[in-house]
Amino acid sequence: MSAQFYVRPAVPEDAAALSAIYAPYVLETGVTFEYVAPGESEFRERIESILPVYPYLVCEADGQTAGYAYAGPFKGRPAYDWSVETSLYVDRDRRGLGIGTVLYRELERFLSMQNVCNLCACITWPNPESTAFHERFGYRTVAHFTKSGYKNHIWYDMIWMEKTLNEHTVPPKPFLPFRSAVSGCAALNSAAALKGV
Repeated sequence: MSAQFYVRPAVPEDAAALSAIYAPYVLETGVTFEYVAPGESEFRERIESILPVYPYLVCEADGQTAGYAYAGPFKGRPAYDWSVETSLYVDRDRRGLGIGTVLYRELERFLSMQNVCNLCACITWPNPESTAFHERFGYRTVAHFTKSGYKNHIWYDMIWMEKTLNEHTVPPKPFLPFRSAVSGCAALNSAAALKGV
């Protein structure tokens, strides 16, 4: 029997559950280059700083917090407004259930509403699971950097993968902050019932 997924925007009260999902990636892997796992208060601040501008989504699987995905600025200067960096973390005990796929689909739906054109993912290399996941979503590798990060006594390469989400019109459609793009819009709740894949 497939799991029932519910995807919704994060709220600050999700900080404890999301930091618990993220901590093993920090402490046990090179997937993220952070050395210290952020605590609940720092995670709350991250959610609060991202949400007005970009989607920050949580997936519940059968009522339990199972993963999250969000977008952030690719670069800080205004010419980059139509490019974002995407991030995704799934509870390590629930990988392989389709949670990442559901989260990325919803993330792309909201980013498209914001008129974002480019999706960029920074990935530790080698990471065949993440690379294959992004390739299934239409990302392609556009840059490979050698020994960019040192963690757990290992030098890690990293790659950038990129996907075009919306057409690059001239002039571009205006970038809409997340809160503005979904304000009063039924799309915010249309993901309520999603079957596992």
